Amino acid sequence: MNIGRVDLNLLVYLDALLRERNVTRAADQLGLSQPAMSNGLRRLRDLFEDPLLVRTSAGMTPTERAEELQPVVRELLSTIDKAVQPRTDFDAHSAKRVFRIMASDYAESTLLPRILLKLRESAPGISLDIMTPSDVSFQDVEQGKVDMAINRFDALPQSFHQKDIWQDGFSCLMRANNPVLGSFTLDSYLDAQHVWVSKTGMGVGIGVNPDDVQRLGWVDGALARLGKKRRITLFTRHYQAAMLLAERTDLIVTLPSKAAVLQQDNSRVVIKTPPFEIPPIDLKMAWSPLLHHNPAHRWMRQLTVDAASEVDMHSA
Repeated sequence: MNIGRVDLNLLVYLDALLRERNVTRAADQLGLSQPAMSNGLRRLRDLFEDPLLVRTSAGMTPTERAEELQPVVRELLSTIDKAVQPRTDFDAHSAKRVFRIMASDYAESTLLPRILLKLRESAPGISLDIMTPSDVSFQDVEQGKVDMAINRFDALPQSFHQKDIWQDGFSCLMRANNPVLGSFTLDSYLDAQHVWVSKTGMGVGIGVNPDDVQRLGWVDGALARLGKKRRITLFTRHYQAAMLLAERTDLIVTLPSKAAVLQQDNSRVVIKTPPFEIPPIDLKMAWSPLLHHNPAHRWMRQLTVDAASEVDMHSA
């Protein structure tokens, strides 16, 4: 291939087409007409001597050649974006903008208050739009429609940038006069009734199957390795609701320790170490390669990391 034949705009078209897998949506994203995008796809097919996107029963499906090209094109465009970014620092104190952050209920409860404190001190004109995992897809993050996603992830697309925020263990939260406190052992834990609380990953969730231990997560997986199973009375995706239930019922909530410590000054509840070993979890921050070199985004990521370090220090 003669490099002189390559129109940089065609690579932008290809990037959009492979993300959207739909000519009309790709055209809308780039502000083009549908015929212009169709013409761009035709030129791309001629350039690479490959159909790139093939219509199937599942919609427009990328060919093997297209899947090979996607990370290469994404990296190339990201490098070019970095090169053309203005060499000016981001003035956080005078900035007026909104950062859209997808945060799990766990991250929102534990990390966001500290982020807001730091924003109030250093960037009073910046606002946050917090979205739940059910509001957002990986595609939204990849396209830069969401600035970052903060959650526990089973897996992330290879194109994403990511950073560990912290590692957290587990604690048990229960009301101060819960009968189980008389002898808090594995047997009494299993005899009690429990609240299951979790929301991992992104996209619209589905109902929980109590018998599907693999999908129930860390706590029930740890029990399964001991050949045990707890009695779950309520399934919820909201940590605040789970903690309220621990205070007002005899239900036990086993949850990440940084969430449990939010209740340390509440005399109506008690925080206990689980009577069995539970592997720690990792909270991660993920973002699109399209935003990786953006000065404002770099600043916000660093502020998030600094806020997480402060939370980690105070909850240790």
